Amino acid sequence: MGIRIAVVIPCRDDAEMLAVCLRALAAQQRPADRIIVVDNASSDDSASVARAAGAEVVAESLVGIWPAAAAGYDAASADADVIARLDADSRPHPDWLVRIDRAFTADAGLGVLTGGAEFYGSTRLVHYLGEHWYIGGGRFWINLWLGIPLVFGSNFAMRAGVWERVRDQVRRDDARVHDDLDLTIHLRRDDGVRWDPLLRMPVSSRPLVHPRGLAERLGKVITTFAASWPRGRFRAAVRQPVRPRRRLGTNSGGRGSGPTLG
Repeated sequence: MGIRIAVVIPCRDDAEMLAVCLRALAAQQRPADRIIVVDNASSDDSASVARAAGAEVVAESLVGIWPAAAAGYDAASADADVIARLDADSRPHPDWLVRIDRAFTADAGLGVLTGGAEFYGSTRLVHYLGEHWYIGGGRFWINLWLGIPLVFGSNFAMRAGVWERVRDQVRRDDARVHDDLDLTIHLRRDDGVRWDPLLRMPVSSRPLVHPRGLAERLGKVITTFAASWPRGRFRAAVRQPVRPRRRLGTNSGGRGSGPTLG
């Protein structure tokens, strides 16, 4: 019997984008075992769109991506082996869940799999900067800082057991922090976090074309690390110095040295 994959989609007032996302999920080569849309106090018909597409709807009244995402992960972890996450403006390629299934089936040590972005909805320059500067740059610096890849919230999957371990450690009720960065900070290297360059996700360029929205997202990086200190400390590039090996002194009888100390 194969693994069970539940897909979680936080959504607030994004019915039109959600409808496109759900159609893309319906066209997956490997169908999701569950699709959970978290209605984050929407004033539009997002919940109705989700139900019409056959998705489950979980209501979360506390506004914020982290509260909504966490509510979805809680619901998914009840019976899923792997929790896959994207956003309402994501448009997954038909092989998205196939790649996730194959990766987790093949590697029992894999705990979190994440990929990159393909931006749509703006100019080539904006798309390039989004992919290589916004997402790519974040991946570079976070990998340098934490020693593991940045989990990209619009395109990742994790074993339910990983969520069970960190669910009470992350700042899940704080809308001021980046949910995906906060999750990354609380992961361990032995959680088996991997970035797959072929696991790509088309996402809207909306955050990149509105200066206020972009500034808000970048500002959340600071608040996220502040909220997670000292766990979010610089822990990858600073290495502990290697202690020189020394030998125990000889005994009074003048015989050879004892065992070395590490």
